[in-house]
Amino acid sequence: MRQKLKQFGCYLIIIVLLPYVVTVFINGPSMVSSSHVDQMYIKVKAEGEDGEDKTIELPIEDYCIGIMAREIPPDYEKEALKAQAVLVRTDIFRKIEEEGSSAVLKDEFWTQKQMEETWGVTRYSRYFSRLRNAWRDTEGQVLMYEGKLARTPFFRLSNGSTRDGKEVLGEKYPYLKIIECPWDIEEEEQIQTVTFEDMDAEVLECDTAGYVLRVRVGKEEVSGEEFRANYHLASSCFTLQKYNGKLRITTRGVGHGLGMSQNTADRMAKKGRSYQEILEYFFENAEVKEATDIVTF
Repeated sequence: MRQKLKQFGCYLIIIVLLPYVVTVFINGPSMVSSSHVDQMYIKVKAEGEDGEDKTIELPIEDYCIGIMAREIPPDYEKEALKAQAVLVRTDIFRKIEEEGSSAVLKDEFWTQKQMEETWGVTRYSRYFSRLRNAWRDTEGQVLMYEGKLARTPFFRLSNGSTRDGKEVLGEKYPYLKIIECPWDIEEEEQIQTVTFEDMDAEVLECDTAGYVLRVRVGKEEVSGEEFRANYHLASSCFTLQKYNGKLRITTRGVGHGLGMSQNTADRMAKKGRSYQEILEYFFENAEVKEATDIVTF
């Protein structure tokens, strides 16, 4: 009787483990579920209470929701937030893939305290839930192009169209095309003007979409993005004009103009488009895939 019970127990173990054994045989032991991918811990750079940078470990979910909180208005439509979640996840996995699992990630993110300070305590719970739901509703999903993790830039508002990835980044990014964003032109932030003390500056080159590639400042030459950062401009689509002994700079759009316009994504979501359709619109021929297809940490 005891021998029969042992045999029955062995058969039961085999039946329970058989699906796992087959999965490991086909996919390899390093494959993980999408939920495990989204729950793994990563090393990130964070500011300590003393103001000094330090390295801490966080669940990837907490880190990425913190990035989303900083980068996109939490009251945007649900499908726009989902599209943002896929872009952030893809970007983080791509950096881990390039730098290795011991990489220390340096993207700025908001902590719970920063979210509460920015949104207010009363709105924090609702806004955080919206971002967390967007993250979990797209659990484990990333954007792929020809079997590789895509580069997934995003920004707030275009000048009316996005930029050509080949012109800005080179031949490796053919899925970043000039995409029309007519809704962006209607926004109040579309055109902004700031004035500085007069300086010897000149725009040398713009790309097809009208964003500045090169600027001469005195005897030096800098990129449009460097100039934008140095003078805290809203956009790298700008013009320079002498005016009453000053330099007037007029910008169009908000951000670098490459990849997904968050404003247009939100408008598309309001029109009933899904996050997959939004991503297909901005990233030509790229596909939403499960991270388990490529991530083997």
